[in-house]
Amino acid sequence: MKSYKYEIFTSVIEEQIRKRILSKGQRLPSVRVIKTQYNLSTSSVQSGFDHLMIKGLVESRPSSGYFVSYTPEDNSFQTRVEMPLVVRDPEFAKNIMLTSARNKPSEVSSFNSAAPGDLVIPQKLILRTMQEVIREKGAALLRYYPSNGLQDLRKQISKQMASHGCLMNPDELIITDGALQALTIALGAVIQPGDIVAVESPCVFSILEAVANLGLKIIEIPVHYETGFDTEYLKKVCVSNEVKAVILTPNFQNPTGIVMSDDAKKELLAVASIYQIPIIENEVYGDLYFGEKRPSCIRSFDHSGLVMTYSSFSKTLAPGIRLGWLNTGRFYSRSEKARFAMGRSVSPIYQELMLKLLQGNSYERHLRSFRKQLNRQAVELLDALRHYFPDDACFQSPQGGYSIWGKLPERTDMKAFFDYCDKNRILFTPGNTFSFTDKYSHHFRIVFADRITPESLTLLEKAGLKAKSYP
Repeated sequence: MKSYKYEIFTSVIEEQIRKRILSKGQRLPSVRVIKTQYNLSTSSVQSGFDHLMIKGLVESRPSSGYFVSYTPEDNSFQTRVEMPLVVRDPEFAKNIMLTSARNKPSEVSSFNSAAPGDLVIPQKLILRTMQEVIREKGAALLRYYPSNGLQDLRKQISKQMASHGCLMNPDELIITDGALQALTIALGAVIQPGDIVAVESPCVFSILEAVANLGLKIIEIPVHYETGFDTEYLKKVCVSNEVKAVILTPNFQNPTGIVMSDDAKKELLAVASIYQIPIIENEVYGDLYFGEKRPSCIRSFDHSGLVMTYSSFSKTLAPGIRLGWLNTGRFYSRSEKARFAMGRSVSPIYQELMLKLLQGNSYERHLRSFRKQLNRQAVELLDALRHYFPDDACFQSPQGGYSIWGKLPERTDMKAFFDYCDKNRILFTPGNTFSFTDKYSHHFRIVFADRITPESLTLLEKAGLKAKSYP
């Protein structure tokens, strides 16, 4: 086969492209440089580049030179490797879609996602404060922070809770990547696989899934619409079962929106003290009250360290702010070890962001405005539900939080109803996702965490007409 002078340099370039030494878009040496390096004529070098261009390896850019236009990855479809299917738990995947997934960020009919919507997130406040933090802290934000969180941030959280009558030692606090991690740490500190844990019924799906994934046995304790968590039922359970922890949301329970009275909280604490059962208290909705005063935490009445309280800022600021906290009570040592095993530290920028917000009054101002807006949305949505849905449908009036808990008449074909809603992108959360039983098959949760628009009310009216269609 005839050889050409230019192959002395084109073969080198081809080899370097094949071995990925040269990558797509990379500039090649000029004609003059190659001419000098390989002792070739200008015409030979030009012929060599023409050869590379014909092969599709190189492209010419006017006034710029020659550039690599191909790398082996470009042809990866020719040597495609068939990957094994990723096995998913179909029930888990379905529940994730039902409880939190959105078709798009601005979905007007997303009544299923218990997080602030795009229209109510204080974007300017968050982004402006983040910019201030970046300017002030610079490269320090790229380093590890203390595994239990910034000391000043823990002090600010303790100060905030103390203003509501809940005293917490900052040294008992651990900063976490959100509320679910705080729950997992708390459970890891007090239970072993196979232990029995008592949870509310109905109970938010994320808690049920976290408990189940730890290999724990679950006993569901009924939540009554008048009094909340059934402490008498828990007493009966404890007589014949060794319950190792109780998990509950005493303030604006998800999905019912119910608040336990102070007397009920004290009674639960008394039962837990008798049997020495740690109480893991979810306070993520505590700041979202519609009344004049924030409801008390169970921790406020605890003097023995038996109560572990956790919360986060994703429900009050933005779902992307993955920063929470856990008050460990007497279980700090084991909680600290469990936290460290989950990663070195929480995002520095989120910690500095929340520290700055809590040190000033902007966060409290936001909360006051946010609570009023949520209250208006809850009233508007509740009025629409009672107007559009059957007269014998039931809806629990929330005192705070995000959720309205509804029940349709027994005559309703719930599968057909939910299929219709799903087809029309009316995203309620079916009641069965809130229990491992089927006792809530005619229930559903509707969330008012985003602004109520004319479009969303129209969709709600369509759902109501469908619910009324069952004789």
